[in-house]
Amino acid sequence: MTCDCKDKTIIIAPKAPKALGPYSAAVKVGQFIYCSGQTGLNPATNELAEGGIEAQTRQVLNNLKNVLEAAGLSLSHVVKTTVFLKDMADFQVMNGIYAEYFTENYPARSTIQVAALPKNGLVEIEVVAFDSSCDCNE
Repeated sequence: MTCDCKDKTIIIAPKAPKALGPYSAAVKVGQFIYCSGQTGLNPATNELAEGGIEAQTRQVLNNLKNVLEAAGLSLSHVVKTTVFLKDMADFQVMNGIYAEYFTENYPARSTIQVAALPKNGLVEIEVVAFDSSCDCNE
């Protein structure tokens, strides 16, 4: 596969929740895909997953998986994550579920406690992925 590193491609992810504002689910530039933060919104209902931090973390990671699949990638392509938690006391629960989705060759990660998240969510995660099949040297 070849790509044109001068182009910016908007990734449309029909299986992920619709954007809550003027932003794209993801943008591909060269070999990198920059995914906007995903919250625990169920794409079918546009409501937060019920079941607290566990359910929302799973929904977030499934949403990210769907965004990456729309770009032709998977979670194994993720090189950096940023996790935003409403309460750092939820870190261990989030981290346990995160470890189910990222099982080896872990991406770099930052985790930050924030004052609030959209729709009063408990967790939001954004990722950067690397598409090694894209040959930008042509």
